[in-house]
Amino acid sequence: MERPRSSVARRRLLKGAAALPAVLLAGSAGPAFAGRVEAQQRPDADWVPAAPGNYTVANRPRQYPVDFVVIHVTQETYADTLGIFQNPAKKVSAHYVVRSADGQVAQCVREADVAWHAGNWDYNTRSVGIEHEGWVDKPEYFTDAMYSASAALTAAICDSYAVPKTRAHIIGHHEVPGATHTDPGPLWDWDRYIKLVKAA
Repeated sequence: MERPRSSVARRRLLKGAAALPAVLLAGSAGPAFAGRVEAQQRPDADWVPAAPGNYTVANRPRQYPVDFVVIHVTQETYADTLGIFQNPAKKVSAHYVVRSADGQVAQCVREADVAWHAGNWDYNTRSVGIEHEGWVDKPEYFTDAMYSASAALTAAICDSYAVPKTRAHIIGHHEVPGATHTDPGPLWDWDRYIKLVKAA
């Protein structure tokens, strides 16, 4: 997870301005956002929506192509990560969060919208972000259930947008240009993960 820089936030505000009238007409962000639950794209995921101020409303892939899946590790628990995404003061989100113990997936942002996960506006617009519960230095969080569920999700995303199932297009947060984060870290098993993605 990463909070946006101020210049990115200003661009994001301008790009998200088109959604403002709908929110104002609704009288509050709650009802306007609640009507978007039906737009969830992965029916096997729990819908746990991020706060409306933590992502940019968009129309992907029509508005921006989807070229990457970005893999993150939360450095938080699953529940705390969902709470952070629901806190409008945090200005951060990802499309999905995968729980360590059983691989349960929560969807927090529609894939059509731009989640604020990569710390790079260009990569945010062109990627789907998947957070994984755990810490980069605690490999016990990278369970079989987590790898399997995440790989199936990544495969489905790649199939939806014709993203090649390769390391050039399924990348770690640390590989995003300008990244200051190290996740998913050296203990993430990329060979295993890509094999699972290709087999899904």
